Amino acid sequence: MLGRTLTTIVEWCWRHARLVALAALVLTVLLGAYAATHLDLDTDENKMLSSDLPFRKAERAFDKAFPQGTDLLVAIIDAPTTGEAEDAVNRLQERLAARKDLFKDVRRPPEELFFRKHGLLFLSTDALTELSDRLIQAQPMLGALSHDPSLRGMLGAVDMALEGISRGLMGIDDLVPLLAHLDEPAAAIADGISAPPLSWQSLFGDVASRDQPRRFLITQPILRYDDLVAGAQASEAIRQAARELGMTPEHGIRLRLTGQVALADANFSTVAAGVEISAPLSLLAVSLLLFFAVRSGRVVIAILLSLVVGLVATGAFAAATVGTLNPISVAFAVMFVGIAVDFAIQFVVRFRDERHRSGEDTPAMAATARGMAGPLSVAALATAVGFLSFLPTAYIGVSQLGLIAGGGMIIALIVDFTVLPALLALLPTPPEKSEVGLPLARLDSWLVRHCGAVVGAAGLLALAGLMLLPSLPMDFNPLHLQDPRDEAVSTFLDLARDPDNGSYAIDVLTPSQKDAQALADRFDPLPEVARTMTIDTFVPDHQDDKLAILQDLASLLGPTLSPASVLAPPSPEALIEALTATAAKLETVVGNDARAKALATHLRQVSLLGPKGVLELQQALTSGLAGQVDSLRQMLRAAPVTFADLPAEVRREWLTGDGRARVQVVPKADLEDRAAMTHFVKIATAIAPNATGVPISIEQSGQAVIHAFEQAGLSALAAIAILLGLMLRRWLDAILVVLPLVMGALFTVIGLVWSGIAINFANIIALPLLLGIGVAFNIYYVVNWRAGVTGPLQSATTRAVLFSALTTGSAFGSLAVSPHLGTASMGLLLFLSLGLSVLTTFILMPALFGLLARWRR
Repeated sequence: MLGRTLTTIVEWCWRHARLVALAALVLTVLLGAYAATHLDLDTDENKMLSSDLPFRKAERAFDKAFPQGTDLLVAIIDAPTTGEAEDAVNRLQERLAARKDLFKDVRRPPEELFFRKHGLLFLSTDALTELSDRLIQAQPMLGALSHDPSLRGMLGAVDMALEGISRGLMGIDDLVPLLAHLDEPAAAIADGISAPPLSWQSLFGDVASRDQPRRFLITQPILRYDDLVAGAQASEAIRQAARELGMTPEHGIRLRLTGQVALADANFSTVAAGVEISAPLSLLAVSLLLFFAVRSGRVVIAILLSLVVGLVATGAFAAATVGTLNPISVAFAVMFVGIAVDFAIQFVVRFRDERHRSGEDTPAMAATARGMAGPLSVAALATAVGFLSFLPTAYIGVSQLGLIAGGGMIIALIVDFTVLPALLALLPTPPEKSEVGLPLARLDSWLVRHCGAVVGAAGLLALAGLMLLPSLPMDFNPLHLQDPRDEAVSTFLDLARDPDNGSYAIDVLTPSQKDAQALADRFDPLPEVARTMTIDTFVPDHQDDKLAILQDLASLLGPTLSPASVLAPPSPEALIEALTATAAKLETVVGNDARAKALATHLRQVSLLGPKGVLELQQALTSGLAGQVDSLRQMLRAAPVTFADLPAEVRREWLTGDGRARVQVVPKADLEDRAAMTHFVKIATAIAPNATGVPISIEQSGQAVIHAFEQAGLSALAAIAILLGLMLRRWLDAILVVLPLVMGALFTVIGLVWSGIAINFANIIALPLLLGIGVAFNIYYVVNWRAGVTGPLQSATTRAVLFSALTTGSAFGSLAVSPHLGTASMGLLLFLSLGLSVLTTFILMPALFGLLARWRR
């Protein structure tokens, strides 16, 4: 019935080719216009997985409680000094805060500002006592530098120390640390090397370590998800403002962007750049292989035009069914072309084979319709069922892709039995002079003779793949899909190396402040935890003892740090004179000490370099001094901190208006290691099942995707088997279709383990495509076998399958050159698995047919 109906349709389209082509043109224009006006793009990655998953519910609850932590675009400013960094971040904040059209919020991290002001109260009593002793010992130098914050002032402090040595009040060993700090940059400049800035941590301890010349500015941009790069305008606004404010490398300031928005934008822009590279390569490869498959430029044009018609119609179907594409479902075009080109090649190769036999076009087209009605219909329906099996999964991106691709298979079938025959009639070609099939008779015979050994070896190899399945490499960290050299990625990884930044921290929403502290107390003893934070963390303990130390220190150092007058910056000539004088005094007082002698030599060499050399040394030695002294001066004015004293900005970060509280847990291990991340998430979720954060999202998303593909894969195989059994009416035929498909998948597992290609968010979407292609290939051979075709590898089907696989493989193989690591891995996986699947079909199918024939005899 189906064969007669499709044959009638094909013959009518063949005879009325012009009318069909015109109707197809009009319909394509109308459907294209509908798709263009009704099909949108939404690049919001949060919509890729079902919102009903437990971890997604926890994310929504936390984001609703603390919305200021969502969709962040973070600017990181590095400057030569803390003062310059502070000035730069404040100016940038003021400029961006005025852009209400681009930013919902622009703020400094409130925790950073709080700890800079009250940092000394968070030291232990012993550490604070040690710091106090060190500062009191350094009081003469602090006084000199506060009065003269220049290289001249520092050299004056050295001169004072040398005077103490000459009077026997101190020894040379007391001066060694200061000499070492001076000598490192002086030696570098003397040798013509750029001098590193002097670290003041040895003097100021944790004060310096907490106040490095780096500042953070947090923004919440207004995102435009209808654009491929949703935060592009906001990012460009930040960079433009920085340029206008002189915050450039030429002025010693480095600006970098990272955060969820920057990472997502970098991801999609890299994918787009990859498409610009791979698309021309893919088009060229597909066109060449199509030509070799059908041996005619006109037929290639007919196939490509039919693909365009089907693709536009599928786009209109997507607009009518889903309306909005996501970053996964946008791949429907790739899926459609990858399988629809196979249908077209099968149809055309069969037509040319029939025409070679009959020598006439019209009877050949009728025979093609009768011969391909069954195989193409079964293949299209089975492939559509496979794609539609992804509909009920929690992976929304692939669920939508399955719906669109499933509908696209039916559209491809309709186009191949209507538009393609009409185009072949309008673009006639001379008949073939030789057989369309491939000269593989000897291989056919060999596989039949050794069918038992071939099937047995394939079975053992498949068993090995099954055993390797648990060790299949998987990596669902989205950062690993991107180029690590990209600014947003490299900056995030740079920050992640320091646990204090909390890049891989997790957060837990608790009912109250008391519950938050109780939960933190459960996490604190764990060896996997570096630290925890709650709102109570901002109230330091043992304040009475610490405030007493600070009050004593302030009374002693206060006048020192706030001199009555500050000298004007010295001229380069004055600096040269001071360098020469200090070098002479070093030689006079401690000239017999090798360390002092080396410093004296280097100081003289710098002085000989003139103004440029001495100013560079001054920059290296004093660039961070003013900021450190100012920070110390502010911290010495510390007052008792109570819960009621906490700034509103800090309270808003850790408490909700209805009293719920946040707990942050920072891991100790490097969570770039997947095993460490898996272990940390397991430990954390056992204590707090509603925990959220980057590690939770990565692990739980990966598990959800794996479960979705397990569910869809098994249901797809079952549905395809049932469909084939009903349509082919022989369960043996259904098994013959599914068995090579499963074995090819297991061979792919071996290939992935051997090559080290990990399954990830990007390349996993190749699996539905491979399922569809594999089913189609196997169906052609089984239908031919039922029709009595012997020597399957010699048939025109093998030529069509081979070039179909090469066409699809080359199209996707071109993705391997993409700069986006995820896209490149998808190209590699498709190329590898498609090759193994086709090889399995070519080797296993003749052997299975031979084995069945032997058993029947």
